[in-house]
Amino acid sequence: MAVRSAARPSRLADPSGPRPNRRRTDFTGLYFVLPFFAFFVAFLIWPLLAGLGTSTTDAGLSTPGEFVGLDNFVAAFRDPDVWVSLGNTLWFTVLSTPLLVGIGLILALLVHQLTPGRWFWRLSFFAPFLLPATVVSLIFVWIFQPDFGLADGMLAAIGLNTDVGWLSDPSMAMFSIVLTTTWWTVGFNFLLYLAALQSIPQEYYEAAALDGADRWRQLWRITLPLLGRTTGLVLVLQLLASLKVFDQIYLMTSGGPGNSTIPVIQYVYEMGFTNFRIGYASAISYLFFAIVLVIALAQLRLFGNRKESDR
Repeated sequence: MAVRSAARPSRLADPSGPRPNRRRTDFTGLYFVLPFFAFFVAFLIWPLLAGLGTSTTDAGLSTPGEFVGLDNFVAAFRDPDVWVSLGNTLWFTVLSTPLLVGIGLILALLVHQLTPGRWFWRLSFFAPFLLPATVVSLIFVWIFQPDFGLADGMLAAIGLNTDVGWLSDPSMAMFSIVLTTTWWTVGFNFLLYLAALQSIPQEYYEAAALDGADRWRQLWRITLPLLGRTTGLVLVLQLLASLKVFDQIYLMTSGGPGNSTIPVIQYVYEMGFTNFRIGYASAISYLFFAIVLVIALAQLRLFGNRKESDR
């Protein structure tokens, strides 16, 4: 009996002492999460459900509309302009993503080797990313002006043909927009790569140099493998950003000439706020959301398999 009494908690010996309030401790974390959960429901979950409901109606800009089932989705599948805008969006993504990832990596490798003036190059490459889309678009519309634009002037200076329809030729307009986007946004990827390079321990390079590895071998054997996770992050962010392209295209070409550069988000905007077909625009949005989701899951599966093979 004496042993049992000694093993009892001290609060039995002093019933008036403080007792641990287990239930209150368990709910403490909920109080911190609740405001963010409320914003998450109000600004993400509820709009998603409301938009999905709207896509099954013939709602206009100011009218609620009637339930039409899947008619909007069937009409979207039969609308050739939907596929043209989806094709333009995917073509822009295919053109811009390798450029923005590759150039960002090359610039980071070059700046990382510089000791004096590194801050100047870091500022120079990242500064364009801080400019708003309107400013960037206005600058490049002037650069691509025929006859007196900077682009034609540079071609004339090296003796090349200056009769280039940078924004007026359907086969050239998308390339001009990709060039503009690369100059504008490559600084973000450059900064991510530069931060990753600065986190690689110098001991790896010193050990490789002692083993006789030159700079190229160090780049292929040490630097690029250790940048694998950063490359995966940059690739995911860049794909999502390219698929959401809208601002610079709308401001520079308005989707033209013809429909050669119109992205799917601009087509959704025109259906909803120009033609006042909110229900149909919502259906196209969810169709595009499904495509982006498939691409994201495929990319996640690809990187997941690569991580498993690296183990």
